[in-house]
Amino acid sequence: MMQQRTARGAPSSHPLPLLPPLPSPLPPLLHLLPAALTLAAPPQVLKVIGKKMTRKALAMIKALADAEKKDDEDEDGEKEEEKDEDDESKAVEGEEEEESKYTKFWKAFGKYIKMGLIEDAANRTRLAKLLRYATSKSGDKEISLEEYVANMKEDQKNIYYISGEDKASLLKSPSCEKLLAKDIEIIFMTDSVDEYTVQHLTEFEGKRLINASREGLKLEEGDKDKKREEQYKEMFKPLLDFTKEYLGKKVEKVQISKHLVNSPVVVLSADYGWTAQMEKVMKSQAFADQSKFEFMKSKRMFEINPRHPLIIELNNRIKENVDDSQVKDQVMSLYLAGVVSAGYSLTPEDAQDFAERVKNLVTVSLGVEPDAALAPELEVAEEEEEEEEEEEAEEEEDAAGEKDEV
Repeated sequence: MMQQRTARGAPSSHPLPLLPPLPSPLPPLLHLLPAALTLAAPPQVLKVIGKKMTRKALAMIKALADAEKKDDEDEDGEKEEEKDEDDESKAVEGEEEEESKYTKFWKAFGKYIKMGLIEDAANRTRLAKLLRYATSKSGDKEISLEEYVANMKEDQKNIYYISGEDKASLLKSPSCEKLLAKDIEIIFMTDSVDEYTVQHLTEFEGKRLINASREGLKLEEGDKDKKREEQYKEMFKPLLDFTKEYLGKKVEKVQISKHLVNSPVVVLSADYGWTAQMEKVMKSQAFADQSKFEFMKSKRMFEINPRHPLIIELNNRIKENVDDSQVKDQVMSLYLAGVVSAGYSLTPEDAQDFAERVKNLVTVSLGVEPDAALAPELEVAEEEEEEEEEEEAEEEEDAAGEKDEV
């Protein structure tokens, strides 16, 4: 009877084969039949089963995430209704709440979701909806890409993000100044796997993902903005040409910045190649191929802020005297400072040069001559040494006398 069941229940060309109903009670060993059929199933059937199971699991996780979002909306509504309650109720509302189920899930398995987004192209859109990131407007919470898109301004066409060590340092990055000034929300990616994730997730719901630490913010510009930029290029042409010639191969371009508001300069990555954070990630690999670093390193873009008084003064000095050695030192100092603030690692030569420049800056600020001689070494009087030797001898004699008495 078991052989007949096996023949009748064997999988056919149907994508999801089902066994006919079995009589009760089951014959001996018949509970092992599903495992045997699984082993005998053709590969395409197993693929279909795998896809169905993956879709079902993702749907369950998405339902968990949607439940969290619904709970947040309900809490916001309750807070608005209870806004006029007494101080005691407000104090209770202000207490820390327990983490939601999806928040706990994300903290435990968030990296695996990101890795799945890299490897599973078929479910990339579904996985992208499960991602959670901190932003410049989210406070202590992490939001989804769907929430980011819903909060976008009407004239905003792209999703902006920046990757780095932590949120606090990224908020102070010169690359974010223009976006923050325009009240555009920025996603902060602080996980090492994020750099790999965004290489495969280039857009979400028709919105391109733009890295704020690369050249070109892709912001909407009017005719006035374009004319203003052309005028700045013509006005600061002496400084732009001088800086490019002096820095040489250290930079690919020197141009007027679209990122800066308050800082004088910024160093950015080109559209292709590694960012500063990606360089750190690759260098930290135990079996990294050092020969690929020079090939994959991004060309650096040096941008200046035409409104900054320091840049205006440098441009005026170059117009007066191109061969001013002091101006060259100041340009190099600004470049090295920009490299450090952008998160890049200095080469050994640049690191030594930067340290020397900082030392000279401190020297001048203290009013010490750069070539001041060292102070003479302290001399220890010989009498003190003799007194110490005599004291040691007396202590030894006293110790010997005590032994004799004993």
